[in-house]
Amino acid sequence: MSERVVVDPITRIEGHLRIEAQMDGDRIAQAWSSGTMVRGIEVILRGRDPRDAWAFAQRICGVCTLVHGIASVRSVENALNYPVPPNAQLIRNLMIAAQYVHDHVMHFYHLHALDWVDVVSALDADPKATSDLAQSISNYPRSSPGYFADMKKKLKEFVEAGQLGIFAKAYWGHPAYRLPPEANLMAVAHYLDALAWQRDVARLHAIFGGKNPHPNFLVGGVACPIDLNSDSAINSKRLSQVQDIINNMRSFVDQVYVPDTVAIAGFYKDWAGRGEGVGNFMTYGDFPEKGMDDPSSYLIPAGVILDRDISTVHELDMHAEDQIQEYVSHSWYDYSAGKQQGLHPYDGETNLNYTGPTPPYRHLDVEQSYSWLKSPRWKDKAVEVGPLARVLMLYARGHEPTVDLVDATLSKLEVPVRALFSTLGRTAARTLETKIIADNMQTWYDNLVANIKSGDTRTFNETLWEPSSWPRQARGVGFMEAPRGALAHWIVIKNGIIDNYQAVVPSTWNAGPRDPQGLPGPYEAALQDNHSLHDPQQPVEILRTIHSFDPCIACAVHVTDPQGEELVNVKIC
Repeated sequence: MSERVVVDPITRIEGHLRIEAQMDGDRIAQAWSSGTMVRGIEVILRGRDPRDAWAFAQRICGVCTLVHGIASVRSVENALNYPVPPNAQLIRNLMIAAQYVHDHVMHFYHLHALDWVDVVSALDADPKATSDLAQSISNYPRSSPGYFADMKKKLKEFVEAGQLGIFAKAYWGHPAYRLPPEANLMAVAHYLDALAWQRDVARLHAIFGGKNPHPNFLVGGVACPIDLNSDSAINSKRLSQVQDIINNMRSFVDQVYVPDTVAIAGFYKDWAGRGEGVGNFMTYGDFPEKGMDDPSSYLIPAGVILDRDISTVHELDMHAEDQIQEYVSHSWYDYSAGKQQGLHPYDGETNLNYTGPTPPYRHLDVEQSYSWLKSPRWKDKAVEVGPLARVLMLYARGHEPTVDLVDATLSKLEVPVRALFSTLGRTAARTLETKIIADNMQTWYDNLVANIKSGDTRTFNETLWEPSSWPRQARGVGFMEAPRGALAHWIVIKNGIIDNYQAVVPSTWNAGPRDPQGLPGPYEAALQDNHSLHDPQQPVEILRTIHSFDPCIACAVHVTDPQGEELVNVKIC
């Protein structure tokens, strides 16, 4: 007998997401992804000074603050052909990279690991055996029997008090959990270590951006001057602090995150054959050495991989109206040309029209509109974005550190290259790219220091700062690789103010609903690939695949009031 399994809300994500899965026996036959919250910035930005857009755009999300700021300033710079000094590029690279390392570690331990780690089972662990396990996979200093005994005692006190706190409301004891108690205790200990670790790494944004979250940015550069003799600028002391933070990041990634991922994955190799999704992958490219106008200098190259064929990379044009389009056939929006029409973001519209059931409701009408997310497509193909897409692109392009790291990991797990396309591969790719990017942080830091030593301290380009020098009409796209995937802001400027603004974000690409042809988005397709549920009342299998994408639904939706007017008027003084 078939039934519809509903998971609402999906927990341990940013925002509100509903998943409905139509069962065929114990297997998922079809799945639907619905963004159930609505907010927005685009309409609020119309009529404003483009140089202020980043401060509003950062508020799209409380997690992805830095990346929206970067995409916004890059959109204005692209529209006005506004070059950025080398030091500003390096500082931006360091800030984006720090976001990656921080975000990915936090996601693994605090959002995703609990899909694989049975916290309560850790109470049965032997601290000495846990220490032996930890020391067999890493040289992390905090691996003594006493350390794990203390962690076990702390966890026992939580459970006996009936106050699991951050570990409450989960499916502990579910037969889908396979780790031995010692591996569970090790993972729980590292979960707590990561909480303390993040306090230090977040300081890099505060050093270069003044604060975190919502660091400061500037069209034409960065907002931090460099003056080694000033207490109010980037000086020798602050540069030394940045070096310490980079060292701390790399040590935790090398000694904890990477070994834990490989160790845990070894118990779940069957998940290398589930959750393959749409099989198409896209990257915009990022981390320029010589500027955004020189894609050959990007660490992460741009392109599209189709049908899992990593031997061919297709060219991507962010401006071409026949490449990137957003559809609303199954979204609670209307387009002036009709719901079957696709629009390039330069011509994008944000016209809300909720036609769904009145909450609370049992099921969505999936034949009609069922999500606040739109459906972006590349040449009418659904594509996956994110860590897996980036690792595949680096691998396809022959990036030597990536090839070595991926091949070594596949060898350790004894799984084929095709395993990369799965739920397990998606999770492993996030870990591997964290190491790749953390290692590159040292290069960018060294280049920044070398520039300063040579006497180059410029961090801002004053050219074109006055709107009187701008063209009457201009449009541009600011793109980047955010931790969750390809992010771009498209801007249209007329007479010195914003005429249109559209953000297409990673979780729109991945979590969007079906398009006019009925093609599912990556979340939906991944759940429809080889998923069976042991217990529909405890669908941990659904959580594993959805969390492997690291959803951020707050980024993926839009808002106006019912009349299409601004909901708030914010002034920047």
